[in-house]
Amino acid sequence: MNQQDFQFFKELVEAPSPSGFEQPAQRVIRKALTGVVDDIRTDVMGNVVAHIEGPKGAPRLMLAGHCDEVGFMVKYIDDQGYLFFAPIGGVDAHLVPGQRVTVHAVGGPVPGVVGKRPIHQIETKDRDKVVPFKSQFIDVGCMDKAEASSLVSIGDPVTFSVGVERLQGTRLTSRALDDKMGAFIVAQVLREVRRRNNLAVDLYGVSTVQEEIGLRGGTTSAYGIHPDIGIAVEVGFASDYPDADHKDSGEIRLGKGPILARGPNINPGLFDLLRTTAAEENISCQVMGIPRATGTDANVMQLVRGGVATALVSIPLRYMHTPVEVLDWTDLEGAVALLSALCSRIPAGQCFVPN
Repeated sequence: MNQQDFQFFKELVEAPSPSGFEQPAQRVIRKALTGVVDDIRTDVMGNVVAHIEGPKGAPRLMLAGHCDEVGFMVKYIDDQGYLFFAPIGGVDAHLVPGQRVTVHAVGGPVPGVVGKRPIHQIETKDRDKVVPFKSQFIDVGCMDKAEASSLVSIGDPVTFSVGVERLQGTRLTSRALDDKMGAFIVAQVLREVRRRNNLAVDLYGVSTVQEEIGLRGGTTSAYGIHPDIGIAVEVGFASDYPDADHKDSGEIRLGKGPILARGPNINPGLFDLLRTTAAEENISCQVMGIPRATGTDANVMQLVRGGVATALVSIPLRYMHTPVEVLDWTDLEGAVALLSALCSRIPAGQCFVPN
């Protein structure tokens, strides 16, 4: 594990970026890629688009990883100074009470906790009930509404107050690995491609926004770039924990390599090229069958304009959309190696039309 790469990863993951509030993370991406790529810009949606120019006539390849994370938004401040909130993206209401959070206010971060009635005071019949979000509240330690309002504004984003920690070996845990890990991989591929100087494509790397609330940044950036080939870099459901349903999710394990999706959202020729590249480069991969739209930026990349040859490369992730997501660093390295190698293996004129 290269320490410089790990520090970039840690800074990116810990930068707050709930959907619609991604620029702290995007600033990390821009800093990391300045001087690496030929051009880097931020569009009106907030997507960061980095470009390394390829040979004349080379196919246009777009790699996309979204940098937004699930979180919350302040909706109301009551007379006692408690903050009421709503989720941004898909968050399980059951796991939120009792968590430490950070409100990202204009004046700086404000620490808080999501209040929870002591178990002693909860009727036995009510202990397993999920408290709806509209009944949950954040305590920032203020005495009244005026004091709380001097620190926090309606519409401020909120995240869980946890960052990256190392577990055993190459395992890591944090909030927001979905999918700042994907944006990290895209940035690392751009760095590696520049180092190798053997590019066969016109390469665009995009850190997209607002994926968690409807694939919004992926839609607009793919339309603007108009790629010939699009690859979304995401997280996928690991199934190597107790009670996981292999019949539903397949058998996907941490540390066994990135996941190649297969199904109607995936161009079969591009899937074959990825699998062949992995085999020839001795990169371990896993295959996941997805018999529908994948629920990722690959959905919208495939359908932009007249259609795009699309693939999905994912990293196995445990406990998705919780504050304790877990992945294996070696899977990230495998994805970077695979996608970097692919960038030298797509010749001009290669046809991805199914036959």
